[in-house]
Amino acid sequence: MDFNFTEDQVMLRKAFADFVAQEVAPKAAEWDASDTCPVELFPMMGELGILGVFVPETYGGVGLGHVERLIALEEIARHSAGLAMFVFTHQLGMAALLENGTEDQKKRYLPLLCAGEKISGLATTEPTGGSDLLGANTTAVLEEDHWVLNGRKCFITNSHLADLAMVTAKSGEDEKGRNLLTIYLIEKGTEGFGPGRKEHKMGLRGSVTGELVLNNVRIPKESVIGAVGKGYGIAAKTIGEVGRASMAAICVGILRGCVEESVKFANERIVYGKPIAKLQPIQFHIAENRLDYEAGKLLLYRAAKTKDEGKSAVAEFSMAKHFGTEAASRAAKRTIELMGAYGVIDEYPAGRFLRDALTSISSGGTSEIQRLIIAGDTLKTFA
Repeated sequence: MDFNFTEDQVMLRKAFADFVAQEVAPKAAEWDASDTCPVELFPMMGELGILGVFVPETYGGVGLGHVERLIALEEIARHSAGLAMFVFTHQLGMAALLENGTEDQKKRYLPLLCAGEKISGLATTEPTGGSDLLGANTTAVLEEDHWVLNGRKCFITNSHLADLAMVTAKSGEDEKGRNLLTIYLIEKGTEGFGPGRKEHKMGLRGSVTGELVLNNVRIPKESVIGAVGKGYGIAAKTIGEVGRASMAAICVGILRGCVEESVKFANERIVYGKPIAKLQPIQFHIAENRLDYEAGKLLLYRAAKTKDEGKSAVAEFSMAKHFGTEAASRAAKRTIELMGAYGVIDEYPAGRFLRDALTSISSGGTSEIQRLIIAGDTLKTFA
């Protein structure tokens, strides 16, 4: 089994890293402090190929895979997990469209999304809970040749920025009385559709999270993504294999930041006439940071390779997401402890790493949800 990146992937990582070093790293702390989303970078990321790296060239993308997509997110999240959250949510909407949209929908929207000329997102979460997709209260009623949607979505990333939102709504019931969901493509500016409250998050700042309100929103029948009543499967697969993968990549980026920052600080901080890197307890912290980073990276890219091979990777991404978010939280706390008083000073990124890592745990499904998915797969696989 080969655990190495290809030569092309290594070159691509360097190109992404150079962009991040120039455009992201110097401003990451400022975006975090002001909770500002740098939308001006989107066309630049589109031109570099970051946004549409996994989209076929036919639709304006680069034509590579999810391994390459996650490499880009890791590089961005090393310095700005909030910006990586903005990018991945855009890709979440793109993935739902790419895998389930009509040819006309894909040709019309994907080139604009790949280029960064338009911003997208996926809106599923409601006040009833993010994990309970079928408990949605947002409704869609077919009236002649239009769907009419009413409801409210909450905790939606890109809520106030998206030009194109993929929105789940209850479109009927099956024979057992269970809700049937459908995904609808809604453009910004559609009457009755718009952002509500903007949330102020502890971490992942620099991405915009808030409500989307639907008040008698009328959209054409052709706005359906996939088939009517099949929205649950589309949303679950997109979140499971794109959303959780992205959160894992973000946390691998945070983990790498913890490794690099702890090593840098330990070598530069002089106590009793020598660098604290010479002290065994400090070395233990650094070793544990490295172990968490390497384990998280292996879980993430193994799952991504599985998806790129056309196989189901839901359980694999749940493992990567669960481990990554929990490990990043541990490593960030560990890095703060290693740095002492400096660790809680905002001039250093360790505090931001901790806030971002803790905020990542609930995004894409809590750790408890991941354990249920992992347990269910394990009970089948190892029976």
